[in-house]
Amino acid sequence: MNETRSTQGGELRDYLAAERTLLAWVRTGLALMGFGFVVARFGLFLQEFEIAEHAPSLRSYGLSLWFGTALILAGVLVHLVSGWQHARLVRELERGERRYSRSSAQAVAIALFLALVGLAMVVYLASVRGFAHSYSGKEEGVSVASTANNGIMSKPSNHSVDVTMERLKGILQAKGVTLFALVDHSGEAEKVGMKMPPTKLLIFGSPKAGTPLMLAAPSSAIDLPLKILVWEDGQRTVWVSYNSPNYLQKRHGFSPELLKNISVVEALAANVAE
Repeated sequence: MNETRSTQGGELRDYLAAERTLLAWVRTGLALMGFGFVVARFGLFLQEFEIAEHAPSLRSYGLSLWFGTALILAGVLVHLVSGWQHARLVRELERGERRYSRSSAQAVAIALFLALVGLAMVVYLASVRGFAHSYSGKEEGVSVASTANNGIMSKPSNHSVDVTMERLKGILQAKGVTLFALVDHSGEAEKVGMKMPPTKLLIFGSPKAGTPLMLAAPSSAIDLPLKILVWEDGQRTVWVSYNSPNYLQKRHGFSPELLKNISVVEALAANVAE
């Protein structure tokens, strides 16, 4: 039970102590929000790093967004609760009530919440590491043609050729990108009685993005619109292949500022393969 004592108003040191407590909680809330932002962007950083290194996309890192959002919301809640508690304490001091025992429920709740988030992140990071090891063999099995300096990049897909292609078409249609043609190489081979593993090529693009490239370097029209090839190798591994934007920039000599017009193909290939 809280013990109270009547006075003629709180002493200055009581107000200063209450203000220091409030500022301490404000710092805690800001730290939670800042750390939450870092965690939320961590998944995006990993994807950008994989794209820059031309590494196969092993999995989605979307859970980091949820962990980060939870931490940010916790920081907001800390600010709201600490502000309300400070206002209540000031009113008590003004009425001459001084409470000698204060509830530590807020600090305990935050400690438990952070412990749960920490455990969840440990499990998540362990699962990412295990998933990466399960695909290490597939990364080593990249064909010599895809690792040679021919500008072709390949990422292993977690889906069949048909499913990967449907995912690709769905993403492009949702973004309003024009689909110029779908070439079913294996289907055409079957029509003439020849066997070929599933192999499909999608040609797509945006005149708004491609026209500046062709104006700057007319020869780039031979590689535009953009193309993504989805194919299956002899070990039944499905690959998503595309022309490296950096290779196209060097091949046709357009300015690096225009590289962003075609760099979307890297993120697109990573998304449909995961």
